[in-house]
Amino acid sequence: MNFDQQVTAILPVIDMARARRFYERQLGLKAGAARPDGKFVYRCGGTEIALFPRPGGTKAEHTALSFRVADIGAAIRDLEGRGVKFADYDLPGLKTVEHVCVLGSEKAAWFQDPEGNILCLHEDICHGA
Repeated sequence: MNFDQQVTAILPVIDMARARRFYERQLGLKAGAARPDGKFVYRCGGTEIALFPRPGGTKAEHTALSFRVADIGAAIRDLEGRGVKFADYDLPGLKTVEHVCVLGSEKAAWFQDPEGNILCLHEDICHGA
Protein backbone atom coordinates (compact mmCIF):
# COMPACT_ATOMS: atom_id res chain seq x y z
CA MET A 1 0.00 0.00 0.00
CA ASN A 2 1.34 3.42 -0.96
CA PHE A 3 0.19 6.36 1.17
CA ASP A 4 2.29 8.85 -0.79
CA GLN A 5 -0.77 10.04 -2.69
CA GLN A 6 -3.20 12.93 -2.52
CA VAL A 7 -5.32 13.17 0.62
CA THR A 8 -8.99 14.20 0.70
CA ALA A 9 -10.37 15.86 3.82
CA ILE A 10 -14.14 15.41 4.06
CA LEU A 11 -16.27 18.01 5.83
CA PRO A 12 -19.96 17.45 6.55
CA VAL A 13 -22.28 20.26 5.56
CA ILE A 14 -25.99 20.81 6.12
CA ASP A 15 -26.47 23.51 3.48
CA MET A 16 -24.26 22.92 0.42
CA ALA A 17 -25.06 26.28 -1.22
CA ARG A 18 -24.18 28.19 1.98
CA ALA A 19 -20.99 26.17 2.45
CA ARG A 20 -19.92 26.69 -1.17
CA ARG A 21 -20.46 30.45 -0.89
CA PHE A 22 -18.18 30.53 2.16
CA TYR A 23 -15.40 28.39 0.66
CA GLU A 24 -15.47 30.14 -2.70
CA ARG A 25 -16.23 33.76 -1.79
CA GLN A 26 -14.84 34.17 1.71
CA LEU A 27 -11.91 31.75 1.58
CA GLY A 28 -11.31 32.30 -2.14
CA LEU A 29 -11.03 28.64 -3.14
CA LYS A 30 -11.56 28.01 -6.84
CA ALA A 31 -14.84 26.26 -7.61
CA GLY A 32 -14.24 22.56 -7.84
CA ALA A 33 -16.36 19.74 -9.14
CA ALA A 34 -19.60 18.11 -8.04
CA ARG A 35 -19.38 14.34 -7.67
CA PRO A 36 -22.16 11.83 -8.32
CA ASP A 37 -22.33 10.97 -4.60
CA GLY A 38 -23.21 14.58 -3.73
CA LYS A 39 -19.77 15.74 -2.61
CA PHE A 40 -18.36 19.01 -3.90
CA VAL A 41 -14.56 18.92 -4.17
CA TYR A 42 -11.94 21.69 -4.09
CA ARG A 43 -8.23 21.31 -4.86
CA CYS A 44 -6.08 22.99 -2.25
CA GLY A 45 -2.34 22.50 -2.68
CA GLY A 46 -1.76 18.74 -2.85
CA THR A 47 -4.98 18.04 -0.98
CA GLU A 48 -8.65 17.91 -1.82
CA ILE A 49 -11.37 19.31 0.42
CA ALA A 50 -14.68 17.56 -0.09
CA LEU A 51 -17.88 19.10 1.22
CA PHE A 52 -20.28 16.25 1.88
CA PRO A 53 -24.01 16.86 2.39
CA ARG A 54 -25.16 15.41 5.68
CA PRO A 55 -28.54 16.22 7.20
CA GLY A 56 -27.94 17.52 10.70
CA GLY A 57 -24.19 17.87 10.02
CA THR A 58 -21.73 16.79 12.68
CA LYS A 59 -20.25 18.98 15.37
CA ALA A 60 -16.55 18.37 15.96
CA GLU A 61 -14.90 20.06 18.92
CA HIS A 62 -11.51 20.01 17.20
CA THR A 63 -9.86 21.66 14.21
CA ALA A 64 -11.08 19.96 11.03
CA LEU A 65 -8.72 21.74 8.58
CA SER A 66 -5.64 23.89 9.00
CA PHE A 67 -4.31 26.01 6.14
CA ARG A 68 -0.59 26.85 6.21
CA VAL A 69 0.08 30.49 5.31
CA ALA A 70 3.29 32.48 4.93
CA ASP A 71 2.09 35.52 6.92
CA ILE A 72 -0.70 34.82 9.39
CA GLY A 73 -1.34 38.51 10.14
CA ALA A 74 -1.84 39.32 6.45
CA ALA A 75 -4.02 36.23 5.95
CA ILE A 76 -6.23 37.20 8.92
CA ARG A 77 -6.65 40.75 7.60
CA ASP A 78 -7.51 39.42 4.13
CA LEU A 79 -10.12 36.97 5.45
CA GLU A 80 -11.59 39.51 7.88
CA GLY A 81 -12.01 41.81 4.88
CA ARG A 82 -14.12 39.03 3.33
CA GLY A 83 -16.28 38.73 6.45
CA VAL A 84 -14.58 35.81 8.23
CA LYS A 85 -14.86 36.07 12.03
CA PHE A 86 -11.92 34.75 14.05
CA ALA A 87 -12.21 33.23 17.52
CA ASP A 88 -10.29 34.52 20.52
CA TYR A 89 -9.32 32.36 23.48
CA ASP A 90 -8.06 33.01 26.99
CA LEU A 91 -7.65 29.52 28.43
CA PRO A 92 -4.85 27.85 30.38
CA GLY A 93 -2.24 27.04 27.74
CA LEU A 94 -4.18 28.68 24.91
CA LYS A 95 -4.34 32.47 24.68
CA THR A 96 -4.78 34.51 21.54
CA VAL A 97 -3.54 38.04 20.97
CA GLU A 98 -5.16 39.74 17.96
CA HIS A 99 -6.62 36.29 17.10
CA VAL A 100 -3.17 34.60 17.08
CA CYS A 101 -1.81 32.01 19.50
CA VAL A 102 1.84 30.93 19.53
CA LEU A 103 2.07 27.15 19.89
CA GLY A 104 5.67 25.98 20.01
CA SER A 105 7.06 26.43 16.52
CA GLU A 106 3.92 27.84 14.90
CA LYS A 107 1.35 30.58 15.14
CA ALA A 108 -2.33 29.67 14.77
CA ALA A 109 -5.71 31.39 14.43
CA TRP A 110 -9.14 29.71 14.36
CA PHE A 111 -12.48 30.42 12.71
CA GLN A 112 -15.60 28.45 11.76
CA ASP A 113 -17.27 27.84 8.46
CA PRO A 114 -21.05 28.46 8.39
CA GLU A 115 -21.62 24.74 9.03
CA GLY A 116 -19.76 24.88 12.37
CA ASN A 117 -16.56 23.16 11.20
CA ILE A 118 -13.53 24.58 13.01
CA LEU A 119 -10.85 25.77 10.59
CA CYS A 120 -7.39 27.14 11.30
CA LEU A 121 -4.63 29.19 9.74
CA HIS A 122 -1.12 28.32 10.81
CA GLU A 123 2.27 29.85 10.12
CA ASP A 124 5.53 28.06 10.82
CA ILE A 125 7.86 30.17 12.94
CA CYS A 126 11.41 30.13 11.64
CA HIS A 127 14.01 29.94 14.40
CA GLY A 128 17.68 30.41 13.86
CA ALA A 129 20.31 32.82 12.69
